Amino acid sequence: MPSMRMPTHPRMVTPGTIMPMATRTIMVTTTVMVTIMITRMTTTTIIMMSIATTLIITTTTPMLMTTNEPDPAAVRGGMAEDEAAALYRLMTWLSPSFPVGAFAYSSGIEWAVEAGDITDAASLRGWLAAMLTDGSGFCDAVFLAQSHRAASESGHAGLKEITELAAAFVPSRERQLETTTQGRAFIEIARAAWNSSGLDAMIAACDGPIVYPVAVGLVSAAHGIRLSPSLHAFLHAVLSNWISAGSRLIPLGQTDSQRVLADLEPVVAATAARANAASLDDLGSATFRADLASLRHETQYTRLFRS
Repeated sequence: MPSMRMPTHPRMVTPGTIMPMATRTIMVTTTVMVTIMITRMTTTTIIMMSIATTLIITTTTPMLMTTNEPDPAAVRGGMAEDEAAALYRLMTWLSPSFPVGAFAYSSGIEWAVEAGDITDAASLRGWLAAMLTDGSGFCDAVFLAQSHRAASESGHAGLKEITELAAAFVPSRERQLETTTQGRAFIEIARAAWNSSGLDAMIAACDGPIVYPVAVGLVSAAHGIRLSPSLHAFLHAVLSNWISAGSRLIPLGQTDSQRVLADLEPVVAATAARANAASLDDLGSATFRADLASLRHETQYTRLFRS
């Protein structure tokens, strides 16, 4: 039998999205039973013959056209250029590899381990949670927030008073050395690699030694980095250094150290939120044992750390 072509129906095509219809041929085989009656003499023979008839059906399939325009779904959720730069700088400045010398200080944790206050991952977690919520962690975060806001204002009003108060809040000579040394190194290295035109005026307005949290607040403000991520990154860096000191002193394995860091994630978030909303009148510490540890570390017989 002759082949038959089925009619095709045109479809609506949107310019720029679908290419002309591609032709696809489907072979469909049907069987037609044909009965041929053949009579010979007195015998009637019925012969059944099967004749295969092939129908050729042509269909149309739309094909997507490739364009040079970016897919909106691919760029959804991306960061703006200034956000990416802020993230890059915070990750660098508050990384353990940033050379401020944080690895040399334990903030009194060395004495706490020697005295038996910290013996394992659980006791280290409890000690650090108290330091974050009711001790130097919260106070330093408040000073960072206040210095960031003062540095962002024209004239930098109040920055000198904040700087002086932050230095006076340090409970011991070793902690004073720790925070001022890191603050000075942080500003010098950040200025050498990522200089900002307004940073010098902020430093001049401080008119005195700059402690570490104030230094982070100044540099972040000078680069236009928002306060909230600066607070979170700072607290994460401080906590990570405390855990690093504890892991070497107890000693503690790497997995247990990361578990402590993970367990304290909500504590860091809550402390950052409190500090963001706090004023200088909300400053205060209730971690007397930690302050005592920083005082007694000076006369400790064996020492790995400078505080």
